Amino acid sequence: MTSIMTNTAAMAALQTLRGINSDMETTQARISSGYRVDTAADNAAYWSIATTMRSDNKALSTVSDALGLGAAKIDVAYTGMESAIEVIDEIKAKLVAAAEPGVDRDKINSELTELKNQLTSIAESASFSGENWLYNTAVGGVTTASIVGSFNRSSAGNVSVTTLDVNLSTTILIDTDNAGRGILTRDIDADALLDAPTGTAENWFLIDASSTTAATGTEIALSTATTDAEVEAMIRVVDSILTTLTDAASDLGAINSRVELQETFVSNLMNSIDKGVGRLVDADMNEESTRLRVLQTQQQLGIQSLSIANSTSQNVLSLFQG
Repeated sequence: MTSIMTNTAAMAALQTLRGINSDMETTQARISSGYRVDTAADNAAYWSIATTMRSDNKALSTVSDALGLGAAKIDVAYTGMESAIEVIDEIKAKLVAAAEPGVDRDKINSELTELKNQLTSIAESASFSGENWLYNTAVGGVTTASIVGSFNRSSAGNVSVTTLDVNLSTTILIDTDNAGRGILTRDIDADALLDAPTGTAENWFLIDASSTTAATGTEIALSTATTDAEVEAMIRVVDSILTTLTDAASDLGAINSRVELQETFVSNLMNSIDKGVGRLVDADMNEESTRLRVLQTQQQLGIQSLSIANSTSQNVLSLFQG
């Protein structure tokens, strides 16, 4: 039945055209934004996951920055420790030279004094971002330095931060609060370093930092009154200090290697999270561009169909024309 009151064909064509236009808007939005899931209305589950993981990735980016800062602090401390080892090598060589008969020990002591001043300068200068792992002035001392190492989310959704801890009790060279905490300021028993100790303590220290709690031994220094036995004791103590510094530098090197590994892991983890989120919410541009072409063709056909449906009334009017 043909009716001029209700054009069912036009209504059907219009409904189809509206659906095509709606699909086209969705496709154009995906193409313009690059996302298949851009809002919670697109896919609530995927949007929620993507939002949470993007937030975690921002936290991991901060972790990466913290690791870089930590690596810089370790590098500075390690550089200072290496320089200190070189100076201690020189001090050891000067003391060995002082053991030779007939040498002017006062002149050698002048060199020792400058080398010890250099050690103090190295320890004081090894600071980065307000932290110094070689020189301590704090009352009570410092024992641990922490570097943010990772941001974790458990299967229950709880978050936590993991830190990499550095034992500073093994790296402090000079301690102005308590000389016993500094490698260069503490007492070292030269007698205990003999193959056959006599049991009588003979304490020596390398640098007098005027610590609040001072060392009780004798500062390593030369004079014309210094005996050969004392020089030998000094050499043993300095060699012990050198061994301790070498161990501390090895520990810093190991920590630095750990930080570098963690930096690489965090970087790879961030990339993996980005890829995972992309698989959930990114639009396939090849697919969307193909769909847009199809919808454009359907839209043109829909417009033609609606035009044909609307011309039916005009065809009815021609039946009444003579």
